[in-house]
Amino acid sequence: MGLKGFVEGGVASVVAGCSTHPLDLIKVRMQLQGETSTFSHQLRPAFAFSSSTAAATSIHLPPPPPPRLGPISLAFRIVHSEGLPALFSGVSATVLRQTLYSTTRMGLYDLFKQRWTDPETKTMHLTKKIAAGLIAGGIGAAIGNPADVAMVRMQADGRLPQAQRRNYKSVFDAITRISKQEGAASLWRGSSLTVNRAMIVTASQLATYDQIKEGILERALMEDGMGTHVAASFAAGVVAAVASNPVDVIKTRVMNMKVEPGKALPYNGAIDCLMKTVRREGFRALYKGFLPTVSRQGPFTVVLFVTLEQVRKVLKEF
Repeated sequence: MGLKGFVEGGVASVVAGCSTHPLDLIKVRMQLQGETSTFSHQLRPAFAFSSSTAAATSIHLPPPPPPRLGPISLAFRIVHSEGLPALFSGVSATVLRQTLYSTTRMGLYDLFKQRWTDPETKTMHLTKKIAAGLIAGGIGAAIGNPADVAMVRMQADGRLPQAQRRNYKSVFDAITRISKQEGAASLWRGSSLTVNRAMIVTASQLATYDQIKEGILERALMEDGMGTHVAASFAAGVVAAVASNPVDVIKTRVMNMKVEPGKALPYNGAIDCLMKTVRREGFRALYKGFLPTVSRQGPFTVVLFVTLEQVRKVLKEF
């Protein structure tokens, strides 16, 4: 009984992850916009002295940052410069991530529901749903962090100049090379952020879906069918996107930062990344990629729960 919840959640998560991967890639690219240029935003006065007058004639300022693109413009740029397949860069990492992370969180949440559901009312209190989501999401994220690091890097690789690209062949190549070049511990870089984000996403996503679905059925607004599943899952996706976007931006930047021997790290952890991002780009930077996040989280959550409900029907007799 308990194992079935892991299988159902795993299948639904892989289907949802693969079908919305291009939206996730665009979200990552948007979250990284403006990052490289911000490190040179401090004024660097360089006085040019004339040999005859020895007087300062000019001050050279750093070039202005490139314009930030919206999701549609960015998608066209990716396709134009990297080709259509680039929208699926890192999809192998998405499959592994969903297999590890989402299978674990969905399965654990289902176990908690079985144990914490009131036998008389057949429902679970909202606070218990949130607690179940927090615990399940945290454990799932800790297990899936290596795939998350690989996925972020593979999705972001195309934005770099050819000479600086990592050119990972697959998620396994990425994990192997990261371990050899930066140490196995680097596969858990940003894990605290991944865990925090996963706890927020899982608690808001799964608890919201169950709560809204129960409310619709209790008030007889709709029957327990596709319409109810779509409405509840879309609302859950929006709530999850709003709650998790700031953590997601910092997570993306910490995971993607380039580690070079002998050079200082761009960020000394999550708090440092948060402070530098807000100081240099403003608080709104924490909601970079929000439109594609919602655009991705909404369809992802809809596909996730609609698929989950259908898989449950298929496996009902097992």
